Amino acid sequence: MGRAFQNRKESMAKTAAAKTKVYSKYGREIYVTAKAGGTDPSGNLALRSLIDRAKKDQVPTHVIDKALDKASGAGGEDFQPALYEGIAPGGAMVLISALTDNNNRTFGEIRGVFSKCKAKLGSQGSVSHMFDHRAMFVFAGDDEEPILEALMEADVDVSDIDCEDGMITVLVPPTEFFKTKTALNELNGEIDFEVEEITYLPTTEHPIEGDDVEQFERFAGLLNDLEDVQEIYHNGTFPG
Repeated sequence: MGRAFQNRKESMAKTAAAKTKVYSKYGREIYVTAKAGGTDPSGNLALRSLIDRAKKDQVPTHVIDKALDKASGAGGEDFQPALYEGIAPGGAMVLISALTDNNNRTFGEIRGVFSKCKAKLGSQGSVSHMFDHRAMFVFAGDDEEPILEALMEADVDVSDIDCEDGMITVLVPPTEFFKTKTALNELNGEIDFEVEEITYLPTTEHPIEGDDVEQFERFAGLLNDLEDVQEIYHNGTFPG
């Protein structure tokens, strides 16, 4: 699992969008989360966690405040989550999560990228069954036993726990996110999460080599340029 996680982080780093895209992504997600559960982070745990993650990614305070102000007003956009799936250049399976206020526009833009890159956009369920939908926590540590014991005592349904290279990775169902984070913080209030997110993890890996590497990076880059796209998940691995 550690290697798969590292591959994913490296591949995402290769296709990372510009700061403006990162700010836009967080701004939209904060808006949606605040709109759904309230703009007070103390009473909206999902919002509090998201703001903490945004700050860790160096999103400016004014971007966060603007999204919260927007969410506190009447009306505004009505963003809905959407998930698209298919086969990327090189044969890797890919999932694309989006927040959109116009499904037809977003689908058309994503379909255009698939067509331009000679990739195959699939129907719902065509590849998502090959990914585990999980809440992931990664933090420094060298012994997972007390962590597992604390989570079990908190009645957390642990999917997997792993210790590798001085980092502990905990995977749980998405619905267990806040219960898990609370239990970990109660065990160690000074814990600094390297990763705390709900994600899709591939159950298999697919090597991407040769000319396909450049084609895949172009494909991911074009997707990242789309305003509605939030995250790209895939099972591709790269040489080196």
